[in-house]
Amino acid sequence: MSFTADRLLLFGATGDLAQRMLLPSLFALDADGLLAPDLKIIGTARSAMSDSEYRNFARAALEKYLPAERRGRMAEFLNRLAYQTLDATTLEGYDALARKVGTPKHGLAIFLSTAPSLFGPTIKGLQSAGLTGENVRMCLEKPLGTDLESSREINDAVAGAFPESRIFRIDHYLGKETVQNLLALRFANLMFEPLWNAAHIDHVQITVAETVGLEGRVAFYDDAGAIRDMVQNHMLQLLALVAMEPPAHFDATAVRDEKVKVLRALRAVVAGETVTGQYRAGAIGGQAVPGYDEELGRDSGTETFVAIKAHVDNWRWKGVPFYLRTGKRLPRRVTEIVIQFRCVPHSIFAGKGATMQPNRLVIGIQPEENITLSLMAKVPGLDREGIRLRSVPLNIAMPDAFTGAVRRIAYERLLLDLVEGDQTLFVRRDEVEAQWEWVDAIRAGWDAEGLTPKTYTAGSWGPSAAIALAERDGVTWHE
Repeated sequence: MSFTADRLLLFGATGDLAQRMLLPSLFALDADGLLAPDLKIIGTARSAMSDSEYRNFARAALEKYLPAERRGRMAEFLNRLAYQTLDATTLEGYDALARKVGTPKHGLAIFLSTAPSLFGPTIKGLQSAGLTGENVRMCLEKPLGTDLESSREINDAVAGAFPESRIFRIDHYLGKETVQNLLALRFANLMFEPLWNAAHIDHVQITVAETVGLEGRVAFYDDAGAIRDMVQNHMLQLLALVAMEPPAHFDATAVRDEKVKVLRALRAVVAGETVTGQYRAGAIGGQAVPGYDEELGRDSGTETFVAIKAHVDNWRWKGVPFYLRTGKRLPRRVTEIVIQFRCVPHSIFAGKGATMQPNRLVIGIQPEENITLSLMAKVPGLDREGIRLRSVPLNIAMPDAFTGAVRRIAYERLLLDLVEGDQTLFVRRDEVEAQWEWVDAIRAGWDAEGLTPKTYTAGSWGPSAAIALAERDGVTWHE
């Protein structure tokens, strides 16, 4: 059933995500006239607040996290907001919540940003109050479990009240402009897709590097580690978009069908194809930072860095390694995809002393959104001592290429898609479970091997073993 919701219910409405992302995103959409005039936004959390107190809370968050030039029309947006105190673990408050929501004219969209342990009780509470009908859709923020079993428990609980067509699982990386541009690059340009295969691509690198440490996420991160925090969701989604076959249409079913085929084709990782690490004291940007054990206050076997050599066993990608790397306290914050093409089969310039480098496509996702393609070009000159060739970058900086276009953060797009009911950029259950199956097998292998994280100095690119993981194949990480 397709509808544009005229009620949006935010669970976890006083949390960090709501303050930093959800409220600013909704305000930006409203300021640009993209929210229907009758859309009412109801926040709920444990904190006791009146409507006016919550509006003041929201105002403070907007003033803190929005640049001054984007704060116009704040009063109009705040008037959309209402608030209902709720203890999600008991059924007692849900009837009052339902009264606060009222009777939507078109439909209700629910955004659930709470601890996974609250998903089950929340669904039961919503059912008891009649807030799971055909005109209601549910959006789930990660983490969706800690392994395949717990993920299935969460999905089963949600599926007991909502069909898959009304469940929206967020991976905010899918809302990033450059991630979507990856699809445009592949499927809207004739020059790339014929080369996008094992015959022409040597390897792929995907890096998600962070300079930060625990940042107040001590309990969550020490239970999760780098592979569950980053690889299981964001990095595997990026891999799937790089490796997927062309979908017949750009719609939720076609796109997600192709992604899940890739995830199911991932080869089981064997011993020697992963490296884990944990940072120790060092320096980031010239500032001394403590080690993970110091931040945590105790020893821990949790990995803050992981590198994986992955393979997609299908016709297109047979024999092409995908090198994945993510970690905390690395030298710079960057998320990027590197497509390394093969060398030309024969250099006609070799006899003239010229050396060749293979072409490389770098897709920058954050903090800078850009696409760089390196091409070989002749160095100007008379060439009396031989021909010189040099790799020359062709840069497409997205902000420069689309001057005047409004730059959206990921949650703006995803929240609007939730309200309007477009699932294309949300993750389907079979995708989530395929991702967990692969990651669980890796973690089981670590346990069987007794693998413990190698230490690395904060401000470095991880353990030296991660460099060796690529270099033994003749590959150098792009830095």
